[in-house]
Amino acid sequence: MQESPILVIGATGKTGARIAAKLEAKGHPTRRGSRTSATPFDWEEPETWAAALKGARSAYITYFPDLAFPGAVEKLDSLCGVAKFAGLDHLVLLSGRGEHHARLGEDVVRNSGVDFTIVRSAWFAQNFSEGYLRDPILAGVLPMPGGEIAEPIIDIDDIADVAVAALTEEGHKGLLYEVTGPRLMTFAEMASELSSANGREVRHIPISFEDFHANIAQAGGDFVADVFTAIARETLDGRNAHVTDGVQRALGRPPRDFADFARTAAKAGNWQVAA
Repeated sequence: MQESPILVIGATGKTGARIAAKLEAKGHPTRRGSRTSATPFDWEEPETWAAALKGARSAYITYFPDLAFPGAVEKLDSLCGVAKFAGLDHLVLLSGRGEHHARLGEDVVRNSGVDFTIVRSAWFAQNFSEGYLRDPILAGVLPMPGGEIAEPIIDIDDIADVAVAALTEEGHKGLLYEVTGPRLMTFAEMASELSSANGREVRHIPISFEDFHANIAQAGGDFVADVFTAIARETLDGRNAHVTDGVQRALGRPPRDFADFARTAAKAGNWQVAA
């Protein structure tokens, strides 16, 4: 009898794509859940949820663009009900550090009646190489609010490894892994590491939250800009200026350093300018 699949919600996103690929590489039956997948999953179309969850044994859950978006926690609550009815035995939720709405989402999963693991994450390093900050980096600037606040930015590959371990190994149910990189860094220090990796200068430019919103809106629209600006206002106040041991506890190894991320991304051509 074929093993029941693991559902990866958001399988075309930064974390989901990595998690699905890692699960498949390890030989685990994997069902990719996205609006365009063979078994579609769309947060905006609840009628797609039951079919995506049917027959799955567990699921990785990420909400785009973030649990801070209006209505996200309510949708997560509804999804957990569908998952419980479908008989899933484990939910792995991606959450965000220092975010009020993310904590509400965590509570929903904790109280769902399904075993869970929560991965509460710091800011993604890949926002600089794959996300809304890639174009500014290409232009040689890193425009960020928050002044000299330090952030223990994390490589998404570490998040993916933690999620895969939680989905496939014993001993992770009922646990919270707050995951960060190995050191605190200001955005100026991140710009310096990006400069070294790229071989060309990247300058940190302190900006207001209003300018931050305008920059993101230009790249990704007001929908994404509203959410990420709200998160920046909430979290770039020093509350997250400490490292945690979540990666070490989950994987038995330290998290990857930002410098390693930057060198890997540069070698992969993430910041190559099209000819």
